[in-house]
Amino acid sequence: MKKFLGYILSPFAILAFFLLLVIFHPIQWLALKAGGYVVHKRVVDLLNFFLVHTAYILCNSVTFINKQNLPLNRPIIFIANHQSLFDIPPMIYYLRRYHAKFISKVELTKGIPSISFNLKYGGGANIDRKDPRQSITELVKFSGRMKDSNWSAIIFPEGTRSQDGKVKKFQSAGIATLLKKCPKALLVPVAISESWKMIQYGIYPMNTFTPMKWEVLEPIEPGTTPVDELIQEVEGRIRAIVDPN
Repeated sequence: MKKFLGYILSPFAILAFFLLLVIFHPIQWLALKAGGYVVHKRVVDLLNFFLVHTAYILCNSVTFINKQNLPLNRPIIFIANHQSLFDIPPMIYYLRRYHAKFISKVELTKGIPSISFNLKYGGGANIDRKDPRQSITELVKFSGRMKDSNWSAIIFPEGTRSQDGKVKKFQSAGIATLLKKCPKALLVPVAISESWKMIQYGIYPMNTFTPMKWEVLEPIEPGTTPVDELIQEVEGRIRAIVDPN
């Protein structure tokens, strides 16, 4: 029944999502040119508010839990598991007060309305996985922006999204680079549950009546602990929520 409803409702959800990207693309350009970073960020936050709510067209639900008293005066590295492309809008919107920026593939900076523009001009890091030197340089520049502006980073250390919701092994290289140049950054795990089910049949039909959840977990002070151990702890905390068995 859920899949059958997906055939009916998916075109409306997909159309709404795409129209929002198209409509907000020139608005982003105008906001950046006329108002700079602050106005552009407000437009991006508003866009992602609407993108989050396209899930409700499919009768899906979005629950974002953040009971942590996270600081606003220091950089944060949000580390999350990755289940679907829909992981991203709630992260941007609900973490907006922390100026959270994505570490993403450089390929995404071209060809996608609104998304490519924000990745290119929003202040995040766009890395070329085929070019280690470029990747390190980009992360070093980004960590400098984090330190200077108290911005935060969002990183999916699995590398690729999980298609069945199972948490993959976390990689530590990118986080290690950020911490080396921005050692005061706080590590904050975010556990994403059930978002993979929204697209378990592919982009069409999208699934319906899916209860998706994002939960911000207790932060971790890096201190002098080796990065590999820190990432193992983050992975373990997320796995306990998402994949306890």
